[in-house]
Amino acid sequence: MSTEDKPFFEDPNAALREIAQNPAAYAHYLADFHRIVLDMQAKLEILQRETRLHCRKTRVEGDKWGQAFLRSFPVEKSLNDVLSDLKSISSGLEKSAHKRHAHDEKVKEVKRQRKEKAQLKARKNNPPLQAAPENPGQQGAQSPNMGYGGPTSIYNLDRRESA
Repeated sequence: MSTEDKPFFEDPNAALREIAQNPAAYAHYLADFHRIVLDMQAKLEILQRETRLHCRKTRVEGDKWGQAFLRSFPVEKSLNDVLSDLKSISSGLEKSAHKRHAHDEKVKEVKRQRKEKAQLKARKNNPPLQAAPENPGQQGAQSPNMGYGGPTSIYNLDRRESA
């Protein structure tokens, strides 16, 4: 039985498929993960501070100045790396939600542009009929819109129009 033949309740990806198709649901779903990541990050920052204080205070008899401090670095670095990863995950979740929304906006824009382009093409292929001039005796007279034959600047006003 293929995944398309299975009923909705048997397909484990059906809910995520629905979420992926709706940008608002996508943003909401990622916001839930974002809250979880931020909560973990806050708790790990507290753990990092407490661990740093404990490891740097732990001294062994015969330690020279700074040896406890240097021993604590690997532990601190591992937690700093985890926190750094969580910060990048958090920003990645936000960025993904924005990109998903931008994708839908882009799709709408492309649809609109293509519709406008098709309308322009249809108008170009089938131009509307132009109305006949109101006064048939003045067909040869100069129209108010001179187009290409008219003067190009105020300094050319006295010159003749080209043929």
